[in-house]
Amino acid sequence: MREALEKKTKGRWGNVYKNAVQLIFVGIVTGVFAGAVVTLYNILVKRGEAISRGLYAFVRANPAFIPLLFVTLALGAFLLSVAVYLFPMIKGSGIPQTEGATRGLLRFKWYRDAVAMFAASLLSIFMGLSAGGEGPSLHIGAASGDGVASLLRRNEMIRRYQVTGGACAGLAVAFNAPLTGMAFAFEEAHKRFTPEVFICAFSSVVFALLTRNALFTVFKLETTSFFHSYAFPAGAITDWKFYCFLLGGAIVCGVMGILFYKWVLLLYKLFGKIRFKKKFLGTFVRISIAVLLGGAISLITVNVMGGGHELIESLGTFGGTTEQSVTSVFSLPLLATLIIVCLLKFTVTGVNMGAGIPCGAFIPMLAIGACLGAVLNLAWVKLGMDPAYCDFMVMICMAAFFTAVVRAPITGIVMVCELTWSFSALLPVIIGVAIGYFIGDLSRMDGIYETLLEKFEEETGVAQRAVSEIFIYTVGENSLADKREVRDVLWPHGTKVQEIMRGETKILPDGDTVLQSGDVLTFVCQTPDNEKVKDDLKHILD
Repeated sequence: MREALEKKTKGRWGNVYKNAVQLIFVGIVTGVFAGAVVTLYNILVKRGEAISRGLYAFVRANPAFIPLLFVTLALGAFLLSVAVYLFPMIKGSGIPQTEGATRGLLRFKWYRDAVAMFAASLLSIFMGLSAGGEGPSLHIGAASGDGVASLLRRNEMIRRYQVTGGACAGLAVAFNAPLTGMAFAFEEAHKRFTPEVFICAFSSVVFALLTRNALFTVFKLETTSFFHSYAFPAGAITDWKFYCFLLGGAIVCGVMGILFYKWVLLLYKLFGKIRFKKKFLGTFVRISIAVLLGGAISLITVNVMGGGHELIESLGTFGGTTEQSVTSVFSLPLLATLIIVCLLKFTVTGVNMGAGIPCGAFIPMLAIGACLGAVLNLAWVKLGMDPAYCDFMVMICMAAFFTAVVRAPITGIVMVCELTWSFSALLPVIIGVAIGYFIGDLSRMDGIYETLLEKFEEETGVAQRAVSEIFIYTVGENSLADKREVRDVLWPHGTKVQEIMRGETKILPDGDTVLQSGDVLTFVCQTPDNEKVKDDLKHILD
């Protein structure tokens, strides 16, 4: 009896060990591959932003070249339209599609999608649009993870884990922020914590950042924090008056986040009405409107161009000891400049997302929140707030606005603290994020990426192709599901455990139900590909 028990235990842990080693190994390969590709991409993004700023500065100084600029933008819009038409997975920032791929709903054609997003998003940045590189970095990393799983011939479950690992690696490399990359896996990709998700995220992120740092050393590039012009005095933590201003700022940003969410969906709906018999023509018209509008706004002010790193950096006061260095618009006062920049960034970022231009909106959303914080600072200081707390307010408004739109509070908190390399702002940021999340919750809206994923499913017909299927499988001894809670198993997308037969006992399961070998599970699946679901279930349960 004892020998049988030891054999059973050894088999169980041997299976777990084998699966963990496999995840770590493939995660390392994914991290190195994604880290190299995304690092190269971000180096080119930085160069592209610098080149586009120089070109627009030249055109502003020489208005005779404005017609040539718009002809070039129209040509660029045509190329973007071709890319989006041929490779729908790169539409927009690519984050909604990546989330769909991590859940098994969508499938990358990794070598095509990665190359197409790499080129198309770089073109968007080169044209001077309000476009960041963080969303595309996440998408490229996810496609790289899918590529590693394909080349190593891993099963569908491992593929989904590696898409997750690649996405985390891409985001971590773009921000040079490992915790932010891992938080994405738990909060956005799978919306839960499991050992497997942690293993794939951790191994991929660590080796992606090691690869990034190695490449930076080879190319002799400098690694700096994102927002080094910000400083946070500890006194704000105990100043009750500051928390009154914090409350007001977070409420304003939460409300503005809801308006931005509604603005994006309104534009998505309006652009969706632009249809022609030839689908490509509709795509071209939508993207052309967004590109030409973005180019016109970039001519007005340099502050709207690119993702917004420079804009956010210019709003820092290093704890109130220096002046903000934001570039004036038409020589207007600071308040007028900030309001105009905020409104233009708000408008054009929404237009880009509504039209589906392949470009990131991650940093542009943070830039909008930062501008709101800078505008509020001018009012709060007049009302008695210590100028030393202005940097706090900008960071809090960034996090509150981001959370209200994306509905990812943990990511928002971790990202702000990690990008500023300071945890002194942790408590105020947590409060601001909580308020932003609560306001978003009152509006009963999902995160913007969740909503855009649903709309992408409708456009591509994924939901319509899904049919209801019933499968019955037995939990094998020492299988991946044996001795696991139902919620901790990565089931195929659209799969629900409806009933468990344990001997003669019928169990109606919930997430806490622990599976045992010999259990007969009845699954109800809503899937467009039942063969893939069968293979996945067999791997999990055999």
